[in-house]
Amino acid sequence: MAAVTDTPAIPSDYRPVLDHGFVRLDAAMADDLSVVNAARVSFARRKEELEDSDAGLIRFLMRERHGTPFEHNSFRFHVRCPIFVAREWFRHRIGSFNEFSMRYAKATDDFYVPAAEDVRTQVGKPGAYTFETVEPELAESTRETLESVYRSAYEAYEQLVEAGIAREIARCVLPVGAYTEFFWTVNARALMNFVSLRAAETAQREIRRYADAVESFLAEKMPVTHAAFVANDRTAP
Repeated sequence: MAAVTDTPAIPSDYRPVLDHGFVRLDAAMADDLSVVNAARVSFARRKEELEDSDAGLIRFLMRERHGTPFEHNSFRFHVRCPIFVAREWFRHRIGSFNEFSMRYAKATDDFYVPAAEDVRTQVGKPGAYTFETVEPELAESTRETLESVYRSAYEAYEQLVEAGIAREIARCVLPVGAYTEFFWTVNARALMNFVSLRAAETAQREIRRYADAVESFLAEKMPVTHAAFVANDRTAP
């Protein structure tokens, strides 16, 4: 009789996103006590452990938008996402980024193909679009078209590289659905600002999935701060 083995658990520092992406918490120096002590240093006070009264202080700071106490901590994320998601992400400038370079390394052959239920049409005027699902046949043909374009683009990329063309030129044929990777280091205040904007219903669906993933790490590392953020209508301080 064959031995029964458990399915390997997904590491606690890893969240799969989309078809080939992930968010991984590479390192963190972050807890709720850092917020409390940053605020109380104004009165020359410091605590070693979080107390019930400190939760009230964090809620007050969040509600009144006293933001700087939420900056004395750090999250370092390792992200893999489609290029078009990364370009939206990099607009959030309060943080540090280092991205995989297709000048130096071979481009990925992974590309984003949305699930059938994520193939959508836009309805309305610029700035006020709503998005609706399409018929199953159109969704499937869209996915097939994307896969065909991706295959053709990557074949062209490989042919150029094999012909001796520099990678920094050959990469020009690759679409924004190609996956990239980067490191993102950010404090809790900037992280909450990212989540408030990119997890909103008006944000593009794909980056919302990533915003949900990074928010889960905030909730895990700084639960009192996260609860105050949610109670404050997800408005960053």
